[in-house]
Amino acid sequence: MTERELKVKSIEYRRKLLQCIKRAKAGHTGGDLSCIDILNVLYNRVLNVSPETFDDPGRDRYVQSKGHSVEALYVVLADRGFFSESDLDTLCCYRSHYAGHPTRSVRGIEQNTGALGHGLAFSVGVALAGRMDGAAYRVYTLLGDGELAEGSNWESMLTAAHYRLDNLTAIVDRNTLQITGCTEDVCALEPLRKKFEAFGWAVREVDGHDVAALTDAFLAAPFETGRPSMVIARTVKGKGVSFMEDVAKWHHGVPNDQQYEQAQQELDQLLREVQA
Repeated sequence: MTERELKVKSIEYRRKLLQCIKRAKAGHTGGDLSCIDILNVLYNRVLNVSPETFDDPGRDRYVQSKGHSVEALYVVLADRGFFSESDLDTLCCYRSHYAGHPTRSVRGIEQNTGALGHGLAFSVGVALAGRMDGAAYRVYTLLGDGELAEGSNWESMLTAAHYRLDNLTAIVDRNTLQITGCTEDVCALEPLRKKFEAFGWAVREVDGHDVAALTDAFLAAPFETGRPSMVIARTVKGKGVSFMEDVAKWHHGVPNDQQYEQAQQELDQLLREVQA
């Protein structure tokens, strides 16, 4: 998929996930919009996994530790053919497998997540198992920056560095906002890169909405032999919708009819600009 095609795909994903959230009357809209470009690049350019190979022990593994932004993951998995797009009509409905956090009942999802601070620990275990088995697969996991207040993440980072897990790539969706406000006000993270490096990781920082930069970073991993790779993706919460961008209240929220129409019009305009 070309860079232009990836840009178009990101806009289409944004339109679809807003549609799903609007229908379900629930969703973590801001975080979905901030991480959708990351998921787009992973599933359309990087990951060695498909609906046909999902049961293959040699597949790459992706774990969404920031499980509350599951709508973005559902939209991408449906587009890649892991399940029918019509399944998304049941999002958050009674007895639907498509709940507000990832579960293994949905094909394409490796691990139940949503309790923050668990995804990286699980990914370290899978990467270590791959190393012990001599397997070639790679492991990727996406964390929210607010999630980094969970101490289990830092224990996992120490472990990954200790075992020299260069088959592991972690990504932080660094949109600087969490449910209670700015991350730097709630529990300051900066200087984040230096902290990751002090824990033994090789680190790169990229624009988390630049599909070319994301592609280059993911394909370059491992950044250093014998070190796990960390990508700090600088993003904007609510990216692509003007009234949602960098607004904490859209951590979780459903647009009303007028807001939904405005959001879709703005995305239509972005699409015309990309296709021009």
